[in-house]
Amino acid sequence: MNLILIIILKESLKYYEEYNYELICYCLMTNHIHLLVCANEKETEDLIKRTHSIYSRYFNKKYNYVGHLWQDKYFSELIENDAQMLETSRYIHLNPAKAKMVEEAKDYKWSSYSMFIGLESEKIIKSQNILAYFRNLNCRELYKRFVENEMEIKNKKGNDII
Repeated sequence: MNLILIIILKESLKYYEEYNYELICYCLMTNHIHLLVCANEKETEDLIKRTHSIYSRYFNKKYNYVGHLWQDKYFSELIENDAQMLETSRYIHLNPAKAKMVEEAKDYKWSSYSMFIGLESEKIIKSQNILAYFRNLNCRELYKRFVENEMEIKNKKGNDII
């Protein structure tokens, strides 16, 4: 099902290409999704509405369901500084590991993380918006350390990481 959602998201980005949306990173969870989108011309509401609407109709028809699919109503938050941008991308990429769906973030198939760290070629994302903060030839490795150190720190403290 997640592949269908990615296809629909890609189509929605193309549909609104005049607004120059850039999908920075994503993570598709079982009951919600995380998208970090750079909105250059217009807020993301129409993009998300279209994506959710098409996917909901597809899912409901395929499984003979009626109603909402998502845990909560859509909301967005404006990224106001570089630190918040980096923290948001890390949060998105660590979400499956924190939810204990996988042991390591890189193992989650429905996230852009493996593209960020160079395990897969990039599809529909613009990782440079984040990787540019790591001004080095090893920017992907530095980003990986930045993301995974969060899990290591919390695991060492023995804290619940959800």
